[in-house]
Amino acid sequence: MPLSHTDLIRFLASVHPYDSFGAERLEELAPRFRLIELAPGASVYRIGDRLEGLYVLHHGEVEVCDDNGIPLSLLGPRNSFGERGLIRDGLAATSAHATAPTLLLLLPRAEFDRLMREEPRFARFFDRRRPAPRPGTDLASARIDSFMAPSPRTCRAEASVAEAARLMREAHISCLCVTEDGGRLTGILTLRDLARLLAEGRTPDTPVAEIMTADPLSLPPTAIGADVLHLMMEHRIGHVPIIEAGRLIGIVTQTDLTRVQALSSAELVATLARAESGAEMARTTARIPRLLGQLVAGGTRHEVTTRLITDLADTATRRLLALAEVTFGPPPVPYLWLACGSQGRQEQTGVSDQDNCLILSDEVSEEQKTGYFADLAAFVSDGLDACGYFYCPGEMMATNPRWCQPLRTWRQYFAGWIARPDPEAQMLASVMFDLRPIGGDQRLFDGLQAETLRAAATNSIFVAHMIANSLKHTPPLGLLRGLATIRSGEHRNTIDMKHAGVVPVVDLGRIYALQGQLTPVGTRARLEAATAAGLLSGSGGRDLLDAYDLIAETRLAHQAAQIRAGGRPDNYLSPADLSDFERSHLRDAFVVVKTLQSALGQGKGMLS
Repeated sequence: MPLSHTDLIRFLASVHPYDSFGAERLEELAPRFRLIELAPGASVYRIGDRLEGLYVLHHGEVEVCDDNGIPLSLLGPRNSFGERGLIRDGLAATSAHATAPTLLLLLPRAEFDRLMREEPRFARFFDRRRPAPRPGTDLASARIDSFMAPSPRTCRAEASVAEAARLMREAHISCLCVTEDGGRLTGILTLRDLARLLAEGRTPDTPVAEIMTADPLSLPPTAIGADVLHLMMEHRIGHVPIIEAGRLIGIVTQTDLTRVQALSSAELVATLARAESGAEMARTTARIPRLLGQLVAGGTRHEVTTRLITDLADTATRRLLALAEVTFGPPPVPYLWLACGSQGRQEQTGVSDQDNCLILSDEVSEEQKTGYFADLAAFVSDGLDACGYFYCPGEMMATNPRWCQPLRTWRQYFAGWIARPDPEAQMLASVMFDLRPIGGDQRLFDGLQAETLRAAATNSIFVAHMIANSLKHTPPLGLLRGLATIRSGEHRNTIDMKHAGVVPVVDLGRIYALQGQLTPVGTRARLEAATAAGLLSGSGGRDLLDAYDLIAETRLAHQAAQIRAGGRPDNYLSPADLSDFERSHLRDAFVVVKTLQSALGQGKGMLS
């Protein structure tokens, strides 16, 4: 039956965000809605249709489906829909049809646009796009190229120390970068090196090559300020050259860092790097939850927060490797310790187990593998467990002999998984495609990563199995209630924000990286690279990035709230703890993920 003017205003006053409008505004707005009655099965719109406006469901049911006809959600009274397409390009990104006798209120496109301009609360509710980053001088999120010294002073390796000292004095600088033709960096000369020259009684005509630090540690311009500070703290250096495409383009010194805000995470890195025992390190890592809470409270982006938290795990691992070599002696052959899982992707939060492995030189003997390296693995894994990175329940650790093997065996592992993608191979490949070197000889990994990506990407059967495996983790979309919660057990009525939240996006990113042979390991970096490579359309890539940002930040906010309340962080979020506004946005984010999963499952891989 038709709604009276009074009934329409009463209804709108019960629906967010119209409930925040004053009585006069509702009186003005109500006549602008158009009433649409639908019989069961009637279409509201189809994918690609130009949307007439924003829909509000008064009574009945509307099913929203993706482009393969797979239901994404079943909407009930007071639900709004269509806003994502209106904001993006005016075209429907899904299809919608009535499943029961239904009455819709249609707010025409012009009125929707006007309210988006004039009503901030209305705009905040319906605009799902990620806000622009806040400007600031926070070292955590500042890119190095925003504060580095460009075009640093250089000299040649064959120059005399006297010539180099004169250059440093005239320019009032504390170091010179040593380069050769083409701008390739070969070393760095600092005031400390000059002091050592004098202490050793060497002459001023000594060539720079004899006292410089050869092949110094460096960073790319895309690194963040925390990276350079952590590098300085861990390795006790005061100068970090910035390299792009093999060429020296800048330098960051301790003086540069005084111009930006110092981070408490840098203090923790420095403490971990100097620790003399696992117990001392555990006292430091116990402060990580408080750091997480501070970063979230300060509005730090989720990918920066997890990067900083992961930096601490990396530093702890490298320090334990160094202590292990002190305990057991120098390694008999080269080795490389790698992290996988969330540490490999640099996405650790307040809840992390350890996932790691060892690649050994092919020269290793069986005695060295089961002796020295087994002892080293146990020392490091035990230390990480004491620091709060608990043992992996699936024993995906270097202490498992299966994951402490020479390089030739790792090549056989990956070749076998790709050739015979059974369920175990799919699971192992998913974990191992997130490998990232932490400490040791990087050369043991470089060739392995490139050849594995090539082999995997060109094996269509393996890729198909990996896609099928990735789709086992589905977003928590319930047809009737909007969000599907865990039905029983300890975490009843909650959403698992790890396995049902971020993991489906992590899986998508890994598949795109596999298809495009993309080398980034972090999820956000993979999605950006996939969009740039055309594996995702521009609009699909932007939607998925925004959805991932919202899901990941909601997860971190939940953990930070638990920490503030004095509890232990976990991944189980109760939708009841969210406002209607937050639930609506989170549901939309899950719909985007589900849509991209469906497209990938149908072999499309992009959302147009």
